[in-house]
Parts: sequence; C-alpha cells; structure tokens
Amino acid sequence: MAEEFKESLRTAALRYHAEGKPGKLEIRATKPLANGRDLARAYSPGVADACTEIVADKANANLYTARGNLVAVVTNGSAVLGLGNIGALASKPVMEGKAVLFKKFADIDCFDIELNESDPERLADIVCALEPTFGAINLEDIKAPDCFIVEKICRERMNIPVFHDDQHGTAIVVGAAALNALKVVGKDWADIKVVSTGGGAAGIACLNMLLSLGVKRENVYLCDIAGLVYEGRVEEMTPQKAAYAQGTTPASLGDVIEGADLFLGLSGPGVLKPEMVAKMAKRPIVFALANPTPEILPEEVRSVAPDALIATGRSDIPNQVNNVLCFPFIFRGALDVGATEINEAMKIGCVEGIAALARATTSAEAAAAYAGEQLTFGPDYLIPKAFDPRLMGVVASAVAKAAMESGVATKHVDIEAYKEQLDGSVFKSALIMRPVFAAAANAERRIVFAEGEDVRVLHAAQAVVEETTDVPILIGRPEVIEARAEKAGLTVRPGRDFEIVNPQSDARYREYWETYHGLMARRGVAPDLARAIMRTNTTAIGAVMVQRGEADSVICGTFGQFLWHLNYIEQILGRDGLSPVGALSLMILEDGPLFIADTHVHAEPTPEQIVNSVIGAARHVRRFGVQPKVALCSGSQFGNLDSRSGRVMREALRQLDAQQLDFAYEGEMHVDSALDPELRDRYLPCSRLDGAANVLVFASTDGAGAARNILKMRGGGLEVGPILMGMGNKAQIVTPSITARGLLNISALAGTPVKSYG
Repeated sequence: MAEEFKESLRTAALRYHAEGKPGKLEIRATKPLANGRDLARAYSPGVADACTEIVADKANANLYTARGNLVAVVTNGSAVLGLGNIGALASKPVMEGKAVLFKKFADIDCFDIELNESDPERLADIVCALEPTFGAINLEDIKAPDCFIVEKICRERMNIPVFHDDQHGTAIVVGAAALNALKVVGKDWADIKVVSTGGGAAGIACLNMLLSLGVKRENVYLCDIAGLVYEGRVEEMTPQKAAYAQGTTPASLGDVIEGADLFLGLSGPGVLKPEMVAKMAKRPIVFALANPTPEILPEEVRSVAPDALIATGRSDIPNQVNNVLCFPFIFRGALDVGATEINEAMKIGCVEGIAALARATTSAEAAAAYAGEQLTFGPDYLIPKAFDPRLMGVVASAVAKAAMESGVATKHVDIEAYKEQLDGSVFKSALIMRPVFAAAANAERRIVFAEGEDVRVLHAAQAVVEETTDVPILIGRPEVIEARAEKAGLTVRPGRDFEIVNPQSDARYREYWETYHGLMARRGVAPDLARAIMRTNTTAIGAVMVQRGEADSVICGTFGQFLWHLNYIEQILGRDGLSPVGALSLMILEDGPLFIADTHVHAEPTPEQIVNSVIGAARHVRRFGVQPKVALCSGSQFGNLDSRSGRVMREALRQLDAQQLDFAYEGEMHVDSALDPELRDRYLPCSRLDGAANVLVFASTDGAGAARNILKMRGGGLEVGPILMGMGNKAQIVTPSITARGLLNISALAGTPVKSYG
C-alpha cells in the first residue's frame, strides 16, 4: 500500500511538472510592446538612453532595469537535498522550484542557473562574473566543503548579497525554533548543552548561529559518521569541523548525549536512538532534521521523553524547519535597502522576527491554509507556518532595519512605512483601507457579529481588539466560542475581551422579543413567532440590539442568502429615513480599485433607485480617499439602443443632472467604454469623465454581480464588501465567501459613524 501511495505521488509530481508549459517558470514583459513606438522605446534607439544613464551612475541600473529585484539561484548540483551529487542538469527542477518560491512568497524575480563546474574556485569565478546582471546571489545545493570556498570568494569579491541558503537559511530557522523552544522549557542559551550530528554546510552554519545567539562553544559536541570531533582526529575532517573539536579522545554519540538539552540532527535516518534520548536532560529539545526520514521519529522520542520538544524537516509533523520561512524575506529586505552583503546582524534580525511571529496570535490566513492544525505557540508550534502572510512584513523589515543599523545598506527607509508597504503587497486591501482604519481609530463603536461562532468571526474579533478601538459583541453559545477560539490559537476570550449574547439563555431575551414584536405586531408577527425568532435568528437579534442602542452596528451574512438577512435588517432598522439603496463592492485589482454597484439589493432598479445608488456609492468611495468617477453601465451606448437598461440609465442621468452634484458621472455606456478613455472618446468626444471610470453602476444585480464575480474569480480581484448603502452604517451584510480579513475590513467600515463621511 505504501509503495502504491509513493508511486501515485511520483506520477502526480511528474504530471505537475510536465502539463501545459513544461517546468515551473516563464518570463513576462512588464512594459507594453504593442506597436512601433513601444519597440523604439524598449529597444533601439530608446534603450541607448537607459544605457548612458547607467554609464553615468551605476546605481541607475536599479532604476532602469530589473536588476534591483532580480536574484540568481546558482548551483552545480553537487549536493541536492535527498538526492546527492546528481549534477547540474538534473538539479534544474529544484532550482526552478526555488525561483518560484522567491516569486510566490516575496515577489522577487529569479533566474535559476545550473553550472557544469566542480572546481570551487572556478565556480566562484563564474558566479562573480554574474554581478552586473543580478541584485543578489542565492547559492544552492553545493557540497561541503566546496560551498564554504565558493561563498567566501564571492563575498570577498562581490558588492551584492551572496547567501548560501543551505547553510544560513537552515541556521536561521533552527535559531528561531531553538529560541522559542528555550522559552517554552525555561532555559538560557549560556546554560544548555548541545549535541549535533552533522558536519556539513548546514550543520556547521547552525552551530555558528547558536554561538551567535549565546551558546558557549565549550558546551557544543559535534559528531559525524566517524564519531565525536576531537582534537587530533584526521578521519573525515575539515577546518570547519575542527573548530568544534571537544577533548582529545574518541567518543560516540551515545557517549556524549548524556545531559544534553538540545540535539541538533542534520545527518541521516535512525542516527539517534530512543535510549540516547532517555539520557538527555529533562524536557529535551530534539531537532531531527534529516530529510525525508529524520534521525529519530517523534513517537520514538515521546516513548522515553513524553515532554520533549520536537522539530523535523517534514511538513506532516509539527514544527517543520523550512528554509522558506527565511530566504525570500531576507533577500526582500536586503534588496530593498540596497545591502552590499547579508551579515550576522541581518541573520539575527531574521531569527528574532520569525521567532516573534510564532509567539504572536495566529493569523486567519495561516489558520485557513492549515485547517485542523493547532496553531498556538507552544511545544507543537515553535515557528510560524510557511503560508503565514505576516512573514513578509515582519521578517523583511527586521532584516532591512538590521542592514541599516549595521552599515551595509546603501538606501535608507522608514521602517514603519516600509513594513506597511510590505503588508500592503501581501494583504492587498491594506493600503486602500488605511483611510478607513484611520477614521475608525477616532471612534469607539460597539459592533455585534451575528454569527459569533464562525471561526472567521473569531479571527476578526481578535483583530478588532488588537487593531482598533471598537468593542466586538458576539452572538452565540459561550462554550462553543471559547473552545473554537482556543483551538484557533486566539488569545481573546468571552467576558474579558468581548461580550457574548447567548440566544439560549440571555437575560434580555424577554426584552428582545417584546421589542421585535412591538416593531412587527402589525406586520403579521404574533408573540409566539417573535419569541421563536429571538431564540434562533441571530441576524434579527443583532439588529434588535442596534435598534435598542446596545450596539452601533450589526455585521451578518457569513452564511445564508443576502436578501434573507436584508429582510430582517430592513424590518427592524429600516425606519427614521433609513432604507437600503444598494450594495457596493470594492474590487482591489493590480492596477487600482474598482467599485461596482448594485450587486445585491435591487434586482432591476428604477431610475430613482439608480440615482440613490450612484450618490451613495460616491459618498462611500470618498471614504477610501478616492475621487469618484461614475459610469452608468448598460447594453446601450449613448442612446444607440432602446433597451430597458438604456432607458432607465438615461432617465437616471436626467435626474442626476437635475441635482447639484460634486462628482463626475456619465452614461449610458458599455463597460469597455467606461474603462477605456480612448474608446469612449471615439463614441462621445465631449464626455464628462476624465480618464477611466472607477465606479461602475449597473442596471441590474445580474450585471453587477457577474462583473464582481468574474473579477474576483478570474481577474485576481480582492473584494472589500459588499457595503450596504442607505442604512446609516447600522448594518452590514457580507457574503459566505468572505474571509476573516474581509470581516475585519467590514468591521472597520462599520466602526466609523456615518456622519464622519457624509
């Protein structure tokens, strides 16, 4: 069965690499090349101007070329992880994979370069000759001790960062995991005994890192295939191993393991035996990092030391020591400040950033990527997960800060602004939401989440507590909320950080159903029905709380149909001049924001309803610091069709013109004319819009909803919303596809009083 499973994985992996375009990389142009004018600027004669600017100042290469965001992954394939010396050509899939990780995790462009060169000095010569092309070099899978020679020569001769990830990437992640492991067991660097099996590049680098963090050299015992490294030993020796020699007599791993606090394995399967673990100190830390089979399996460790802390290199076991936690972000930080090298201070900054992130509250995005896993700091969660999107901002900014402070940066950045920029590149909504969060920070509103037991809501509530002044209120069963918050690794707890309304037993139940009945008595709702609704309908409960003044806004809709929720919102809160006029979705696209209305409320709106939707959209768009430019979209183009959508949009335009409005709008038109000013000018040279429209208002929810979903599912758009307009910000209805970050964004919108934005 195991062999069948292994063969199935092999087949799937080969298909993954072969289907479509072979391999995992392609090159794409970043500038248009559609006509002769573009060609003249991209190549001859225009390219000469960029060349002469670089001749005048070499730093201009980063301004006029891709060099400042370009890394080379270089190998000779002499020590490919798990495969050995397979040669340059066979190593190419691994190097392509490394390049993909650079792009995926840190948006760094990358070329993989595989070289047929086994002589380390000649290999270093080739790498040094690449300096004009790249902003940094990642050495990969070069055997020891050759890797030490290559890196040393390159670092001495090159004025860009050179980083052997097998050494330093592993060392950084091991350092972060060890730092947190010591916090868990309550031990200090200077007091621990370390026993290591691995005298290769990664093993030596890890020991060097542990010394930098405070471990004493006399407390380190290095073993390899020939046993303990001691003074005078000649077998299997290198200068790097000799630096860790202990004593003058031979010894085995079993001889030196007694009393060890930390075992660091970078060797091979089965090297560490359970009886050896039994001789280690109390609460031993066992890092068995050999891949794919570790030096000892976790169950073997726990059979003799149930309280041990264990890390491996495997993704199916907690505490995976994975270089991807480090190398994309250390390069990101180094490139962004123009570092001339990656020094010890930058590595330590990386260690501390990774470790601190594991101790922080788990992100909703990481929890979603690793559904079912317990992501709470402790023995089984010493380091973050690879898909935690906060790694970019935390680690890269720590590296950049260390580079500036240690004097190897050629550019200086404001660290807080830089971190915000990095977060904005990962959380696409972060930058455009900044004005909304700033406005929300000046108010303290009580926001009730109708579906308080939803894990996404719990993550959002944690973020509301940490990032805003708003007070979350959750509707749900306390024991369920507390259990799910704990399982999700969240620190917020009912009663301390937020209020809970329990529909099954809340003392205000009678007041709530009587309030609801009072509002609905002449609309067919009998007392028995009012009682039933206040026991089971959390949207109605939240709306009643807002109506009674016990909350300022209700957020609902993480399950169910939008109009079902809207029915109860309108019943309870649709009074005193408030009524839903439309739903506005903000789509965050690569080239900027685009707002779409009405996506949910009026299936086929009247001209009057379209006017209200346009005015409401313009008011809300300004909340994001954007000047609205509204296009009335239909199947008709400036009167060329007598269709329903054309007629209602023409009448809406007439009614808008009758008002004194302070924003630009135009219609009726096709979507392509709204977004392409040149096309629009061919139809209507005197158009009132300048440039592309940023608000599209449709004549039906079918059209608006289709545009929203196409942009979200195929256009790479991230949605903020839908935003319910016309309800005085007393209610927001989301959709079941919303993420925890989406809920946080909606809560920030709900956290701003309606009077603050018109």
